Amino acid sequence: MHAIRLAGAAIAALAFSLAASQPTLAKPLDAAAAETQALDMTKHLIAIRSVAGPQNRTAEAQQVVKDALLAAGWKDSEVEIVPVRDTAYLISTWPGSDPKLKPLVISGHTDVVEAKPADWKRDPFTPVVENGYLFGRGASDMKYDAALATSTLIAMRKAGYKPRRTIVLQFSGDEETTMYTGRLIAERLKNADLVINIDGGGGTFEEASGKPLYWTWQGAEKTYDDYELAVTNPGGHSSAPRPVNAIVQLAQAVERIGAYHFPAEISPLTKAYFEKAAQFETDPALSAAMKAFAANPQDAAALATLRANPAYVGKVGTTCVPTMISGGHAQNALPQRATANINCRVFPGHTREEIRQQLEKIADMQGLKVTAISGEDSISSPASPMRPDFLAAVDKALNKAWPGTPIFPSQASGASDSMWYRALGVPSYGASPVFSKDSDDFSHGLNERISLRNTKPAVAFYTSLFTDLSK
Repeated sequence: MHAIRLAGAAIAALAFSLAASQPTLAKPLDAAAAETQALDMTKHLIAIRSVAGPQNRTAEAQQVVKDALLAAGWKDSEVEIVPVRDTAYLISTWPGSDPKLKPLVISGHTDVVEAKPADWKRDPFTPVVENGYLFGRGASDMKYDAALATSTLIAMRKAGYKPRRTIVLQFSGDEETTMYTGRLIAERLKNADLVINIDGGGGTFEEASGKPLYWTWQGAEKTYDDYELAVTNPGGHSSAPRPVNAIVQLAQAVERIGAYHFPAEISPLTKAYFEKAAQFETDPALSAAMKAFAANPQDAAALATLRANPAYVGKVGTTCVPTMISGGHAQNALPQRATANINCRVFPGHTREEIRQQLEKIADMQGLKVTAISGEDSISSPASPMRPDFLAAVDKALNKAWPGTPIFPSQASGASDSMWYRALGVPSYGASPVFSKDSDDFSHGLNERISLRNTKPAVAFYTSLFTDLSK
């Protein structure tokens, strides 16, 4: 049920050719061992405070992965941990039998966002299993996925699998902050055939029954960009107001930007998303708006409905919102300077300079300076193509993990390491097999958790996906 369905005969032919002529596991994969190792490794990783800043232990988390790979047969020279600033990244290589083939890259990260123990019901860096859930910082974003992917590769190797295409497993070390190591890794691996980003995509459990509702893969993402608005005045004594005031001017500019809607946009990928996701939206008005938007992106009524909903406003085009403001230097003085930060999530296809100029035009304020300030922390990237081999592989893998579950593509509103690859022309697909209820989504928040129901099907999913794409 992926959005742009290949003809049935084409998929069947592709699947047959892969199965008939390519290597397979030499003996049955020990899934139980992989599942046990995945949970143990996740607990170990959660206990490591891999947070940016003083006493950052991300390199220790990378070492946990390296130790597991070395114990399973990887050579020391094939698993590299590279220190960078206060963090580190890992690149491991499982050489394929055909060096002419470009490698398959499995991408993720082992750093997490900060968590203050005083705010949590449980210590965030002490893993706890309770009522079928694993609690701890990184449980859902994304140490569980990192452990599942690593343990699955280990189980494949122990089962005698010999990839034809080299498999590279890489974990960046600052995805939650500057994303600098992700950029370094992508530059090193820019010869990759494709990337499976296990920090994207995923499934949704139905709230009441807990049954799998649907699963999405991510083929594109919006660009994260920050812009500074600045107004400067000579200032003066507050008892002698002037016709212009930096704070007032800035407030007027911010108000205009806050009220502005960037033009609605749609791509083949987001069109497919709205067409399919509308079937699972329980609010009839929202479902109708999604269908109407997919049919006509300029439908004013549909746009108004979607823009009024936090879950969908970011999916219909670029968004720019004020997030910080500062101004003045004394209570009894006219402000000499006032600034605001505008955070934008830009629909693929627009440059940073283009959005900067648009903000300048929207603000329409003489003397206002608009500066792009994100630097090298983000980059604009195109959508990945809907490759037949990837679509066939994820269809097959998900059917092994969660049979019969609907699949459709999505575009992320946030940033991930996929942007670095896509900007270099390497297709990257968010394809985590982990499902959760919407009410259980606490990534980046308090009491982060993940359902351990995912463990067995996730190993089945990764085994199928990794073998099919590395044959």
